[in-house]
Amino acid sequence: MKTMYRTTLIAFALLTVSFAMAQKTQSFTITRVINTSADKVWAVVGEQYGDIAKSHPILSGSHYVEGTPMSGEGCVRVCNMNDNGSKYTKEKMVNYNPKEMSFKAQIDEVGGLPLETGISYMIYNVDPIDESSCKITLTMVYRTSPAFMGKMVKGKFKKNINNYAIAIQHHTLTGEDVNPDNFKQIKKQYL
Repeated sequence: MKTMYRTTLIAFALLTVSFAMAQKTQSFTITRVINTSADKVWAVVGEQYGDIAKSHPILSGSHYVEGTPMSGEGCVRVCNMNDNGSKYTKEKMVNYNPKEMSFKAQIDEVGGLPLETGISYMIYNVDPIDESSCKITLTMVYRTSPAFMGKMVKGKFKKNINNYAIAIQHHTLTGEDVNPDNFKQIKKQYL
């Protein structure tokens, strides 16, 4: 009887802790319609995964991690937010589904950012509307360390991901690389 009670108590405690941890996770979704084919947008976000710095307004650089695939399941990229590499994310592509044009970029390592690794990620979905337009959906799920910062930084994260969607649109339509130096001018074209 004591063993059953103890097991029940431990299970309840684990469930409570799991629920409390889940409550500290924040999320939001950004969608953007782009007037080009879904295949072209998918090429930028899904097939050129490690080259994200070409279509991201706050990255100073990005690269594939040697020994991982160039795209697809298990591909790993490093996204640098400053030139000295002290502020970065290392993201692994999982749940890669090229037929559905979707994947998850799981954040496995960070430097200089308040993100919890293994819990924070971005889901990418590219959905065709017709032959010459599509919708990209970016859903970010994250937990900060300390957790109370999650709600405080949500607006900034949301703004950055919205800007990223604009940058994807611009890079896909023009082929021009987007970076912190030129994004302010680029953004004016899409508002």
